[in-house]
Amino acid sequence: MTPRYPLTPGRAGAASAALALVLASAAAGSPVQAAGGEGGEVPQGTVVYRATAQFTTAGRARDLLLHPDSKKLYVGSDDLPETTGSNESGLHVLEPADGTVRNTVSQAPGPTGTLGRRAVRQLVAPLPGDGAVFVYPLRGIGTAKDGDAAAAGAWVPGGPVTDAAPGPGPSTVLVAQGSVLSEVDLATAVVRRSLTLEGGDRFAHDRARGTVWFTDFGNRRMYRVDLAAFQVAATVELPAGDGFGGFTEVDPETGAVWVGLDTSVVVHDAAGRRIGVIEGGGGADMPRAAGFDAATYEAFVVWQDSGDTSQPGSDDNGALTVHRTRDLEEAAKPVVLPGNHAQLGSAAVAVQPGGAAVFVSDPAAGRITRLERSMSPRITRSPGDRTVAAGAEVSLTARAEGTPAPTVVWQVSTDTGRTWQAVPGATSTTYAFKAATADNGRRYRAEFTNDAGTGRTDPAVLTVTAADATTGGGGTAGTSSGAGGSGGAGGPAASAGPDGAAATGGGAGAASGSTGGPVGGSVGGAYGATVGGSADGASGATVGGTGATSAGGALASTGTAVASFAGAALVLTAAGWVLVRRTRPSRTG
Repeated sequence: MTPRYPLTPGRAGAASAALALVLASAAAGSPVQAAGGEGGEVPQGTVVYRATAQFTTAGRARDLLLHPDSKKLYVGSDDLPETTGSNESGLHVLEPADGTVRNTVSQAPGPTGTLGRRAVRQLVAPLPGDGAVFVYPLRGIGTAKDGDAAAAGAWVPGGPVTDAAPGPGPSTVLVAQGSVLSEVDLATAVVRRSLTLEGGDRFAHDRARGTVWFTDFGNRRMYRVDLAAFQVAATVELPAGDGFGGFTEVDPETGAVWVGLDTSVVVHDAAGRRIGVIEGGGGADMPRAAGFDAATYEAFVVWQDSGDTSQPGSDDNGALTVHRTRDLEEAAKPVVLPGNHAQLGSAAVAVQPGGAAVFVSDPAAGRITRLERSMSPRITRSPGDRTVAAGAEVSLTARAEGTPAPTVVWQVSTDTGRTWQAVPGATSTTYAFKAATADNGRRYRAEFTNDAGTGRTDPAVLTVTAADATTGGGGTAGTSSGAGGSGGAGGPAASAGPDGAAATGGGAGAASGSTGGPVGGSVGGAYGATVGGSADGASGATVGGTGATSAGGALASTGTAVASFAGAALVLTAAGWVLVRRTRPSRTG
């Protein structure tokens, strides 16, 4: 469905009153580059609605209402002729999760007050707590809730009711009887006020602004009625066409009025200035219902095929589109509704607050389709490039959001990103491993997947450096007798000597330091500590090198100190103290 934007002076000031985020179809396309990652089958953060259930327990559904308080799904229905032996007309109360019928209110008063089986053509408004106000043929206004055996109702005097909406107050409803607009008492159907217009039979009530938009499809115009005065305040021209009308609805947030007209939706702002037009796909689908979600500021439009496959563009399938009400940009492909056509009545739509689920009726098939919202993974954190020494621990972290929560698999490339392979067992958002020389130049990325698609992080390049051949690895502490510890080839910190003196351990030291001894211990090993490499192993080496130590804790003969400035000072100080102590003559008394 493609928006058209007329070049009108009022467009700039009315941009907050329209449409755009369209539901994505399930079809996968070629990989798409997306912000924050390498994309997948669909752009990151793409919203997708998928059919998760179909209910065939409520006859030929004519209207839907998801109660805001009780959360029950109310369905107004005609009988479905194919179900011989049973009459399914009435007001059905369903569990929205699986379509289980909680109750059916099939009896309502006739024009003389006699109860009888009545079809329900339109759901007007929810009752407080639970229940619904509804219209039943020909002039009945009824109320009922879950558990009622029969509905309360009254008949409006005059002609058949063609449309209805909540009234200005809680005890009234507005009804159209052809071109006559009336405010009537809910309990008694007594007419309080009425207004006869030039034509039309459908309308929408903007309660927040005290306005009724009455649509005259035959004359291609709308009348804006001021409810306080109950008089026409303005007339708005609609585009020329064949005169077919689908719906008239008002966005409660912006006051914009949406009109399903032929094969397009025409949108005007609260003052009547035209914002834009959404054209039906293929020229054959007709907009038949619209609903608004106040939590997400989105509009949901149901399009039905004409059902006449001899007409150009007719494929017998309808569609559901979703649009942001604050802009007019189309975001994705519509969701296909197979077999949903207008030959046996108009479709209806109900939206769960927040848009997590949407319900669409198909009168021709006698079913209600539940669609659930998914969002393809959107990368919120990619791993960064790393440079480490061989043998060091590497930890890469990635994050993504999506509905449902995506799963993750880490991938590695050894050919600068031309091909990728999954890393066995790497299925958490953090991937940790010990770097090897062979890992130098490899690229790593995380791939997140859910029902709506796949998103991939930007790749992180790993650079692995070889350690200095003259430095040793992490050593061990001196023994209690003062013997020097052995040099290491890297790895964990050295442990303290038996006397409890702390050791500064080596990280990823050079492999050549395997025979190097540390600065040896003092008497009893009290100072028998290893001076090793840094914590990250980047410069890990013991003071020692390749020389051997004497059993008494003498310094290594050829060791080279590679340590921090403070560490070196400590070693040299300790070493000097030992030499002075050994060469100073003993005092005699």
